[in-house]
Amino acid sequence: MSYKVEFELGGRQMIFESGKIAKQANGAVTIQYGDSMVISTICAKKEPKRGFDFFPLTVEYREKAYAAGKIPGGFFKREARPSEKEILSCRIIDRTIRPLFPSDFKGETQVVNFVVSHDQENDTDVMALNATSAAIAVSDVPMAKTVACVRIGRIDGQFIVNPTFEMYDECELSITISGSMDAITMVEGGGYEVPESDLVDALLFGHEHIKTIISKIDELKAQCGKEKFEYVPDFIEEALIAKVTEVVGGKLDEFNKIAIKEDRNAAKKEMTNEIMESLAEEFEDAEGDIKTVIHDLDSLSMRRMILDTKIRIDGRGPDDVRQITCDTNFLPRAHGSAVFTRGQTQSLVAVTLGTKMDEQRLDELEGESKKSYMLHYNFPPFCTGEARPMRGTSRREVGHGALAERALFPVIPAETSFPYTVRIVSDIMESNGSSSMASVCGGSLALMDAGVPIKAAVGGIAMGLIKDGDNVVILTDILGDEDHFGDMDFKVTGTAEGVTAIQMDIKITGLSVDIMREALEKAKVARLHIIGCMNAELKSNRDDLSEYAPRIITIQIPQAKIGDVIGPGGKIIRAIIEETGAKIDISDDGTVLIAAVGGEAGLNAKARIEALVEEPELGRTYNGIVRRIADFGAFVELFPGTDGLVHISELSVDRVEKVEDVCKEGDRMEVKVINIDSDGKVRLSHKYVITGEEVPEGGAGNGRPSGGKRPSRPQRPRR
Repeated sequence: MSYKVEFELGGRQMIFESGKIAKQANGAVTIQYGDSMVISTICAKKEPKRGFDFFPLTVEYREKAYAAGKIPGGFFKREARPSEKEILSCRIIDRTIRPLFPSDFKGETQVVNFVVSHDQENDTDVMALNATSAAIAVSDVPMAKTVACVRIGRIDGQFIVNPTFEMYDECELSITISGSMDAITMVEGGGYEVPESDLVDALLFGHEHIKTIISKIDELKAQCGKEKFEYVPDFIEEALIAKVTEVVGGKLDEFNKIAIKEDRNAAKKEMTNEIMESLAEEFEDAEGDIKTVIHDLDSLSMRRMILDTKIRIDGRGPDDVRQITCDTNFLPRAHGSAVFTRGQTQSLVAVTLGTKMDEQRLDELEGESKKSYMLHYNFPPFCTGEARPMRGTSRREVGHGALAERALFPVIPAETSFPYTVRIVSDIMESNGSSSMASVCGGSLALMDAGVPIKAAVGGIAMGLIKDGDNVVILTDILGDEDHFGDMDFKVTGTAEGVTAIQMDIKITGLSVDIMREALEKAKVARLHIIGCMNAELKSNRDDLSEYAPRIITIQIPQAKIGDVIGPGGKIIRAIIEETGAKIDISDDGTVLIAAVGGEAGLNAKARIEALVEEPELGRTYNGIVRRIADFGAFVELFPGTDGLVHISELSVDRVEKVEDVCKEGDRMEVKVINIDSDGKVRLSHKYVITGEEVPEGGAGNGRPSGGKRPSRPQRPRR
């Protein structure tokens, strides 16, 4: 038997259904919005997974090609590894639901979402999060609260819930919001220099729609929800906790006053090893539990110090930003580069400028597209002093890169004014808190160092939170330990005018809008301080591009002439590319982009193309070549592929008996265009060059002598 609830949201019907699909899972729900559909399932074990010091939750989001009536490309013709879109969707779901499971529940849990129908109008990532929440709600897996998600856009000052793909390009703001009935739990999005007050309004608007969705999920739960199972809690012996607490004493309080990360961690590691050795006989095979107890005591020590004294582990106050240094033009041959250092977090950023042929091609369910701006983020193990295998791009690297890319996108110049493909790479050299925000700041500086005319400098800051009941401390520019032991990681980027991107993760069940409003205001103060430090190094883009960057020349040719430039089988354009060394791209509308390192190759290619598509201009003088002689005149080539007739009467101011008396084949002759017929035939005159006479508007001559009026015919005798 299946159970269903449906309601209207954003002018479309949203339908939740359970009991029809995947009945062996702990919980399964399908969601339909328009003609898009997602299946979400959850499976969990009651027994804790031993040896794990974290909740073993995995989240999957996979888009099936058949959902949009497509067959995957490649030799194998099946879905391959997750795309960047799929990875980012997984992260949004994970960050929303992870804090809501019981803290002592460590049973292995997996959430799987399949996109099985896609109408190319409604985005399925938000749908998947709502389906996940509904699947958990109707399942027997414990969770603290029901949550829901919406995407809020704004067009012409009006907020819109769940904008369609067609609306995306018009949105000046787009943020994804998750929440429960009483609080916000996750935020992700950005906009075009949006004021902080507008973001708060968007959160309030979105939260009202979130409540509507939650009420419908609870309605489905009332119809078919299972009783939550009794799980085996992950616990540690009380005797062990008491013993470790006694041995640790006040040591962690002292260690957390050590400002240098390496020294602080070394002291804690030495203490941990000593405790494990001293308790090895009394508590056998308890190394993991001992580390867990020390970790919990360390968290309690740091949080208590900040809440009670308002002093942080590196000695800063809650609103203080670490020391910032900026260096540009760091890499000799990169098109643009910068090193941004804030405390013990450092990003080396390089900008590479390419042509239209370097664009990234995307084949997604919503259709094919191209991407001419991208930012890639790398987090090598040495940046935290570790040695571990490098197995490819992690989900975390994809997520941090997408955030930094979104942050800088609003200031990237339009293709029409800057026709380059822009790739930014951020390699993290050191990390102790908020390396993604260092990537934003370093990326902004590197773009200006490359000569990219960005609208304004973009800075980024990570805000934290320590909350114990009503005792709340908001932290500016958080360290890695403050992120790990704290309750919030709230990243905000923007220019001096407004916000370009935000991302919020929390480890508690929710935040009030008032706390978020205060965090946004403190983030603005810090952001302006950081932008000031960046401006001291480089205030605007450099006047010229790097000598190693390609110069792009843009010309427009008639669409009818595109074939003339390409030639049969691409023969002509290939020859131009090989002979000049330039890269050439021709759009269907006749826009030609010519790129070359060094100006001469580009100018040579430009001249070759212009010669192929050049059209004669009325009244213009050309130095042409006589190609053929006839009794009635000479045919003169103005430029390759185009010639015209100089009538014998237009060869000289005097009467000419024979054309050969004035010119012969192969001679160069200055001629002026005096007429272009409707069929494209060009009439030329050497006489006009000699006399310097101007061609009248509309042209002159038509194979007849120039100057004066046509003699009138004698009247016919009347009958």
